[in-house]
Amino acid sequence: MANENVRAVYFPYCIQKQEDGSWLLLNRNYKPVGFNTGDWITYSDFPVSMKVKGLGPDTLRKLSCHDEEPGDRVYLYNDGTVPTGDAKAMAAYLKRLEILLNLESA
Repeated sequence: MANENVRAVYFPYCIQKQEDGSWLLLNRNYKPVGFNTGDWITYSDFPVSMKVKGLGPDTLRKLSCHDEEPGDRVYLYNDGTVPTGDAKAMAAYLKRLEILLNLESA
């Protein structure tokens, strides 16, 4: 089942840490960003994760839309803060993307 919403397919919903310490950007359907499928995806079958410098607890907290300590999956927005919902939600999401986009591979 494919999704026709550009945000849901091509923009990160969350980032998830992999067993090897690398991180994966996932879309709203928990597929790697850009994967527009309802099929089961085994992340390790695709070269879509990367190790990232500077992605420690402080940065993870800044990326998270939640007020709790982030774990191995960090959400950039949730159903209550969908970026297209209003200007405030969009500004918060874009700030998180700015932080994420300024990180470099390790």
